Amino acid sequence: MTVRLTRLKTRGDFLRVAAGRVRAVRPALVLQAAPRPGDEGAALRVGYTASRRVGNAVARNRAKRRLRAAAASVLARQGRAGTDYVLIARAGTGARPYAELLADLEGALHQLARPLSSRDARGGEG
Repeated sequence: MTVRLTRLKTRGDFLRVAAGRVRAVRPALVLQAAPRPGDEGAALRVGYTASRRVGNAVARNRAKRRLRAAAASVLARQGRAGTDYVLIARAGTGARPYAELLADLEGALHQLARPLSSRDARGGEG
């Protein structure tokens, strides 16, 4: 099932997703997720961010472009409706082969899809 992606734009939305403390870390990215209260059937929303640690402006923009392309490919098919996602670029995002970037995103999405109780049993979040 293909879901329409909508962009997260306000700082408050990014902070709400981060406060949910549900995340998966991969070599190319960090994926954070939080359900949108009261909007279970709505389109999923995605935000993208890259800090200066990723590199200069050119490197950050390249990393975010790659994350947008990966999200359009993976999250549109496998994302959960009514959920807000934030993709955070890491230092290797711009240079990582695209197939591995997609695999990182899919793996992070599968990790977040596991029931919360199984993450708590390991003693960690993600």
